[in-house]
Amino acid sequence: MTSPSSHTLPLGGAESLLKERIRARLAEARERTLRLIAPVSTENLERAHNRLMSPLVWDLGHIAAFEDLWLCEYAGGLAPLRAELMELYDAAETPRARRGDVPLLNLAEALDYLDAVRARALDVLENADVARGAAVYEMVLQHEHQHDETMLQCIQLADARMYSLAPADPSPPLPDGPETIRIDGGSFLMGATDAGFAYDNERPRHERHVDTFEIDRLPVTNGAYREFVDDGGYERPEHWTPRGWAWRREAGARRPLYWTEDGRERRFDRSDPLDPALPVMHVSWFEADAFARWAGKRLPTEAEWEKAAAWGPAADVPLSYPWGDEPAPRERANVDQLAFRPLAAGALPAGASAYGVLGMIGDVWEWTASDFAAYPGFRAFPYEEYSAIFFGGGYKALRGGSWATRPSVARTTFRNWDLPQRRQIFSGFRCARDA
Repeated sequence: MTSPSSHTLPLGGAESLLKERIRARLAEARERTLRLIAPVSTENLERAHNRLMSPLVWDLGHIAAFEDLWLCEYAGGLAPLRAELMELYDAAETPRARRGDVPLLNLAEALDYLDAVRARALDVLENADVARGAAVYEMVLQHEHQHDETMLQCIQLADARMYSLAPADPSPPLPDGPETIRIDGGSFLMGATDAGFAYDNERPRHERHVDTFEIDRLPVTNGAYREFVDDGGYERPEHWTPRGWAWRREAGARRPLYWTEDGRERRFDRSDPLDPALPVMHVSWFEADAFARWAGKRLPTEAEWEKAAAWGPAADVPLSYPWGDEPAPRERANVDQLAFRPLAAGALPAGASAYGVLGMIGDVWEWTASDFAAYPGFRAFPYEEYSAIFFGGGYKALRGGSWATRPSVARTTFRNWDLPQRRQIFSGFRCARDA
């Protein structure tokens, strides 16, 4: 976390945020973080479960350090509360593979750190100019939301069973409709506007042309993906890129990460029969690309995905929330409200994009064909390490958010990224093809 004093944060953000609303949103985000970890034992919070993921207690310390940096140092001009911890809880300085090997705050200490930082951040808020600084508060809120999802990835990946989930209700049948939707070619404005909060990689908004294409109306489901598995898709190199085939052989992959050989899917502590109507989840980019080739299609580019999700016929402006006017079509704030899985494909017809494409927001992150790269005119803010260091690093872009993504993060311009072999994220995909 580079010192914010050397960067200029853009003005604006959530313009209408009043101080009381900021307090309430900060409190709600923290309540959710604490509820997510409440069922987890201290031992499981403090130990490293996998080198791909941080010990859960590291995320707690990082959330506190990030809030101290931006809400206390940047917004309030205060010195760090625990200067000796800033490097330890800097994501760039202490990468994931090392976080289980360094001395971290224990759970009680991390919780005290969170409370102490929050108290001084609220003191700073009393005298803050929220009209100029709302973007800082929005960034800190979205940062905590993003780490909540990361912690859920870790909890799912761990061998230890930390949650006790109730059986899921059976999914409804898939809705009738065409397999693909035609999206007419042409130019559109891609990326976030200057209004409201967005990360640096979402800007600047720029004109982008796409040729006419077709995109799947629904995300690829478990049922469709099982046909690929049953057809020997994991045994046929002609469906895979050379790198993908090398990864498949080295990883020994034969099915999505949490599918079992006897036709079940592990979901945290549960192992239930595979639900054919759910979007397939926990597949790598290599697997998504191989399925698309097997199906005679391809993955959509980021530009194609965003046009299909955010624009539409006769639209002069992008739709911030294609499912309606509110940013929370199905708010799941607390652990006991979480389904801990996506909804069935097409289950929210009111969430269709203007073209009629379903499920593009909030069930599974969707892999795209695009490398994660800067938009023309990109400018790093509020710190270079958020995006710029990942450009050109072999990362693939994902769009749309997952069931674990908070609505404020799951906007149609938000860009997630990961390496093409990663499967621990709540990732799925849909296919496209030239028209």
